[in-house]
Amino acid sequence: MENPRSETDTHGDNVLEVTVSELSFAIKRAIEEGFSYVRVRGELGRISRPASGHIYLDLKDEKAVLSGVIWRGQAARLKVQPEQGMEVVATGRLTTYPGQSRYQIVIDALEPAGVGALLARLEELKKKLAAEGLFEEARKKPIPFLPSVVGIVTSPTGAVIRDMLHGFAERFPVRVVVWPVRVQGETCGGEVAAAIRGFNALETGGDIPRPDVLIVGRGGGSIEDLWGFNEEQVARAVAESEIPLISAVGHETDWTVIDLVADARAPTPTKAAEWAVPVHSDLLERLGETRYRLGVALRRALEQQRVALRAATRGLPRLSDLLALPRQRLDAMAAQLPRALYASTRAHATRLTRAATQLRPFVLSQKVNRGREQLLQIRDRAVRALRLGTERRRQALDARASLLASLGHRSVLARGFALVRDGAGEMVRSAAAVAQGDALEIEFADGRVPATAGRAKRERPRTAKKKESGAGPQGSLF
Repeated sequence: MENPRSETDTHGDNVLEVTVSELSFAIKRAIEEGFSYVRVRGELGRISRPASGHIYLDLKDEKAVLSGVIWRGQAARLKVQPEQGMEVVATGRLTTYPGQSRYQIVIDALEPAGVGALLARLEELKKKLAAEGLFEEARKKPIPFLPSVVGIVTSPTGAVIRDMLHGFAERFPVRVVVWPVRVQGETCGGEVAAAIRGFNALETGGDIPRPDVLIVGRGGGSIEDLWGFNEEQVARAVAESEIPLISAVGHETDWTVIDLVADARAPTPTKAAEWAVPVHSDLLERLGETRYRLGVALRRALEQQRVALRAATRGLPRLSDLLALPRQRLDAMAAQLPRALYASTRAHATRLTRAATQLRPFVLSQKVNRGREQLLQIRDRAVRALRLGTERRRQALDARASLLASLGHRSVLARGFALVRDGAGEMVRSAAAVAQGDALEIEFADGRVPATAGRAKRERPRTAKKKESGAGPQGSLF
């Protein structure tokens, strides 16, 4: 008896047979046609950025996970870069990835959810500070290699300060000055900015040592928790700091404005402590290596100099060869020396004989007589010239004396005139210049007579008389 075929077998015979690829692409078309653009809200989970430039991520909530992809061209235009743990709203198209039998969303736009206003403010502040050049690498200061004092701005009760102090103790014991601040809340930004400026206001050599490097740190948290480190006053305090500053806010994936302005950004507070000071044992090891390398270099340099000196020595001639030619010249000159001395003596004797003939008494007396005659002639000429010059000067002086006597006031006084002077010895030229009772002095040709001025009288006209000598009228010379 034939076995009746089951209903399942009958339906199986009637179902169209398709390949895996055909079924996968059919599902792909159904999903893409059934869902156009969608907006999905969720928390960012795994984020992958391969070398291709695309971004692969997961959107999740408490019940499900949705894979997503942002193609390279769209990723470059995103206003907010995705970070793990961020709550976002993704806009895009649903599709499938047949290679792994999964559906995913191709994201065209990504915006924060819940903290959108904060992120928008943050982006505006970043643009403002970037335009002022506060993020430029050229303005950032180098971190000192081995600071003697480290200033830390953080909460004194959290795990951050304990981790950093432990790091300093393990690597290189250094003096630490902590400025306690709140690292969360409304007053966080103001306290952090005041602490940075306070450290910079410390004087070198004061009661509180001035740090060589500053660390601003706190643990990780949400964007709301870290918002105090995104405030403009904190960014400007960091930019104005004369002390190099390391930012160590949050975890490695947490970025704040202070990280962009600081001279260095450590991924964690513990790493900031490691960056601030070197490892003591490493320094000792490097010092030993440097000492060893210096010794090797010195020995190598000395050996090279020794080899070069030996090579130069081989190139020098022997001492006997150097002295051979001068020795021959000395011997030749020594042989010629007696003859030269004899010839020189004879030559000097000849010159002495010639000179002696010129030094006989008769020759000398002749030269003395000629010199005496020349001297007498010179003396006579000089005496005549002196007498002649003296006579000319005497005549000229007599002529000037005669002229002076004829033009001087004494010759006038000798003719009967008188000269009147006031009490100061100045000549009186007018009767109007004399007042009654003034002391006067009248000078005649033969002397001076003191006088006192009386009352002035009016002058009457009078007829000029001629002198009996007939010499004509005599007028005043003054």
